[in-house]
Amino acid sequence: MDHLTNDRKIEHINIINSQDVDRKHNYFDAIRLKHRALPEVDLDKIDPSVLFMGKRLSFPLLISSMTGGSHDVARQINRNLALAAQQTNVAMGVGSQRVMFTHTEARASFEIRSLAPHTLLFANLGAVQLNYGFGIDQCREAVQTIDADALYLHLNPLQEAVQPEGNVNFNGLAKKIGEIATSLAVPVIVKEVGAGISLADATLLLEHGITYIDVAGSGGTSWSRIENFREKNQDNLGLLFQDWGNPTPLALRSLQPLKKNITMIASGGIRSGVDMAKAVILGASLCGLAKPFLKPAMESADAVIRVIQKLKREFTVTLFLLGLDKVDDLFLNESLMWNPNFFS
Repeated sequence: MDHLTNDRKIEHINIINSQDVDRKHNYFDAIRLKHRALPEVDLDKIDPSVLFMGKRLSFPLLISSMTGGSHDVARQINRNLALAAQQTNVAMGVGSQRVMFTHTEARASFEIRSLAPHTLLFANLGAVQLNYGFGIDQCREAVQTIDADALYLHLNPLQEAVQPEGNVNFNGLAKKIGEIATSLAVPVIVKEVGAGISLADATLLLEHGITYIDVAGSGGTSWSRIENFREKNQDNLGLLFQDWGNPTPLALRSLQPLKKNITMIASGGIRSGVDMAKAVILGASLCGLAKPFLKPAMESADAVIRVIQKLKREFTVTLFLLGLDKVDDLFLNESLMWNPNFFS
């Protein structure tokens, strides 16, 4: 198991860098925003910053969870991401930390707090592991390893179902997730990994005390497709389900009935600052991207910073062209959209 879990992370990185795993459906393109020819704001005075979990971020960007492990490339990626997040003042989540419990050398790849002392950092474990021997002790250790501000518990039933060595017992997880949230000293965020959280999921999670949800919908990287490249039997199950899931904009919209009770994060198919603005209009307080940072993170922290700066410029110009000078005026403001029923 040590070997499988650790090496699988490198397999994933190699596949993402060598294969077409981004589905490129561009669901956010279905949303049209209302241009203001007289924006009545000064672009240079727009404030794109947001407050999240008590920390002020330069704009609502989250470097989403990617990797970790004992391999040099995993350490290099997390190091460069952490340095970039610190310098640009954006949030960051690490990849699944399960590997550090089976491969002790992997722990160093997650020990990034010293590189990002002021960054909003999220630890990460697979929720399904709560049915395979993990509990509050492992969750606390994951948080302590990076001195995290919160813990991601990710849901990935599709990925596990098509993965040759997948863990597929998802029975009773909502209750166990709620018990972790009650016992942990930091908030728990529940996320999908590219197939989306539905209203039924969010309602169930809310019943168990979860108020932070990353919808992580479809439209970007397909983990089902990635696992298909790894699959030994080649029955193409991963290809069959490569487009399965709730598109991120639709997932955000579907959770709006709970908007007074939950805080939403958007990820899945967000590829520009314009997409980020659309996600905020639909109720996202934070916007996560992963794949666009992978190759830059293998190069240098400066390469990651350049991507972040580009996204911030795009996001700020979008505010300008909508006639807004702060993010609060963007949040849940569907009057800025030409087509609120974009998927009807």
